[in-house]
Amino acid sequence: MTAPSEPHGVTGRLATWIHHLTWDDVPTQVRYRAAHLLLDGLGCALVGAQLPWSRIATEAVLGIEGLGDAVVIGTGRTTTPAGAALLNSAYIQGFELDDFHPLAPLHSASLMIPSLLATRSHLGRDVSGRELLLAAIVGFEVGPRVGYAIGGTGMLLRGWHSGPVFGTAAAAAACAKLRGLDPAVVEDALGFAATQSAGLMSAQYEAMGKRMQHGFAARNGFYSAALAAAGYTGIDQVFEREYGGYVAVYGEGHPTDTEAIVRGLGESWETTTTMVKSWAVMGGLHGAVQASQALRARLAGRTIERVDIRVGDVVHRHGWWLPTRPLEAIGGQMNIGYATAVTLLDGTALPEQFTAARLDADDVWHLLDRTHVTLDRSIDALPPNEHFQTHITLTFTDGTTDSESVISPHGNPFDPVTDDEVVAKFHALAERVMDAGRAAAIVEAVRGLADAPSVAPLVDLLAGPVGRALD
Repeated sequence: MTAPSEPHGVTGRLATWIHHLTWDDVPTQVRYRAAHLLLDGLGCALVGAQLPWSRIATEAVLGIEGLGDAVVIGTGRTTTPAGAALLNSAYIQGFELDDFHPLAPLHSASLMIPSLLATRSHLGRDVSGRELLLAAIVGFEVGPRVGYAIGGTGMLLRGWHSGPVFGTAAAAAACAKLRGLDPAVVEDALGFAATQSAGLMSAQYEAMGKRMQHGFAARNGFYSAALAAAGYTGIDQVFEREYGGYVAVYGEGHPTDTEAIVRGLGESWETTTTMVKSWAVMGGLHGAVQASQALRARLAGRTIERVDIRVGDVVHRHGWWLPTRPLEAIGGQMNIGYATAVTLLDGTALPEQFTAARLDADDVWHLLDRTHVTLDRSIDALPPNEHFQTHITLTFTDGTTDSESVISPHGNPFDPVTDDEVVAKFHALAERVMDAGRAAAIVEAVRGLADAPSVAPLVDLLAGPVGRALD
């Protein structure tokens, strides 16, 4: 075994931990949660595979990459491992239904599933379910910690699409684990990953590309580990370098904490902090949807004259701008005004609320034109788990008002979506696009991963074409 260049440095300690982590080191509840996070991601991939923008991406990427033996989920097609990583991630991110981390925002399943399946294909050997799960847990742990080091949600406030910035390291770490790389080679993989980190949040307004940006991180993480495994060296000590190092560059101008990358490794588990979504909107809008559902139940025939929404800086900066009619689906899923209006009218925010017809519907825009969003900076002084809180007040034509506040939306680490709820969500998504028997077989395959000698049966279940969820 070869040691990293500076074993006592942050990068060296991280690389060593990645190499040495064993299945027995992982608490049982973390293993179970990791499997359910993968199941949630697969449900998102299956419902996302045949969305209109996903079909465009499929033809474009296959036209570039050509043929290969890596499965492109839900299409019945195959391509190169790198092309499959890009597309499978874009499908998972395809409808804003996938997991997110509340304190260091990234979408972990859209990184782990595509990069690890690409690595499996590239290795050309059988991979056990336990190998895949352990590698995924490595990625679930590394991504948020790298995010903490450079400010977590503060990266969103600065306009970075934080997931691709943190996520390349997560994917590279997971793929390095699946390949069984020595610590020195893991260090090379992390060095490659760090130099490929990027993502701009302006993609949220109308670009299809927002759905693919985690895919770039998944593909680059796959490549990073593959290059390192081949002996092509990457940046040493990349996290702690003073000039051109990851934390120094991405953390410039705000507080950083390089030690956060290794703090608590093997003792506290970020896997169980990862949030599962209940609605097809960005994570910061879940409080708005939940509050709107409660208010809708109390409308009692009254007509809404005005909608006032009060939020903190993270939600305001990420989720509010004056929308222009009609919104693209991605814009609707990111805009707190649209998410609130459509939930007040329809009672939910799922794929049907983001069709072209609904995005341009008169009743939605009638409410949007009466919506006012206020930044409350006092929220940002509260504990981090309360930064996504949302306060909505409705004023009715008769002069009466009604208000609802959600401090920590369902799904937060103190009120998590349960594993049973994850399974129910999977069925609700997958059975839109496939028969119930195939969906049930996927659930059983994922739940049995820890004891599966091969992931091939699961991959076979994912490979076949699925129906269209939206059009």
